[in-house]
Amino acid sequence: MRIGVDLGGTKIEAVVLAPDGSEAFRRRVATPRHDYAATIRAIVALVDEAETASGGRRPVGVGIPGMVSPATGLVKNANSTWLIGKPLDRDLAEALGRPVRLMNDANCFALSEAADGAGAGLPVVFGVIVGTGTGGGIVVDGRVLTGPNAIAGEWGHCPLPWPEAEDEPAPRCWCGKRGCIETYLSGPGLEREHERRSGARRSAEEVARLATAREAPARAALDLYIRRMARALAMVINVLDPDVIVLGGGMSNLAALYDEVPKLWGAHAFSDRITTPLRPPVHGDSSGVRGAARLWPE
Repeated sequence: MRIGVDLGGTKIEAVVLAPDGSEAFRRRVATPRHDYAATIRAIVALVDEAETASGGRRPVGVGIPGMVSPATGLVKNANSTWLIGKPLDRDLAEALGRPVRLMNDANCFALSEAADGAGAGLPVVFGVIVGTGTGGGIVVDGRVLTGPNAIAGEWGHCPLPWPEAEDEPAPRCWCGKRGCIETYLSGPGLEREHERRSGARRSAEEVARLATAREAPARAALDLYIRRMARALAMVINVLDPDVIVLGGGMSNLAALYDEVPKLWGAHAFSDRITTPLRPPVHGDSSGVRGAARLWPE
């Protein structure tokens, strides 16, 4: 058995994963936002609870909303900004008294869905996280592709391709640049687009519900969101040509995406036909924590 921990911006989740993919333990707690020391303590407490419940000491893998820089050994590119510049893997290893494997949460998500989820048995899986932030992970023949700079799959911080008039002015991203895909396809991106049209700030879930009810600003915002996702994923198909694209994160619950986006991306992909399937995750919002457990071999 292995322990996986998913460190998110709002929640920390732990799971004990058995060799057959079943779960012997699962628990979520709120993330102590902007408090690095409290974040370490919360993870340690969850691991202790998981080991007490499952009856033994286990290897621990952790998915984080960023990555550890190969150059410095410190966390970089984390939208949970209180982690940036910290030696998180070393601090967790010291606190837990064992080696800990860390990886970007989108990579963990892609690994989980490639192992026994929507991409099981397929050679190249591109996993997308569209939630509070936007990211991507690549798995080839069951192995996560990270790259020498540890940024493989960082699709959310590419500029939105084939921009339209409605995409201007390009929003500023937390990374300091403008027009990143994340600023358009994250949950806050949909919320901002609806507010621009209606004058009312609604959650992404509310916008989706209003769109289903045919509220005009919500419908227009969701239609634009779908067109933007089609363009953004067409770029991935042009570069990677994956066997499947799997959506995760809160925005992956929008059922319209799976039918509407593939109808549109062919206009931008460099091929006479596109057969790539777009699928929801088999393991839902728990895929990332399952992938974190899989950072260690069985």
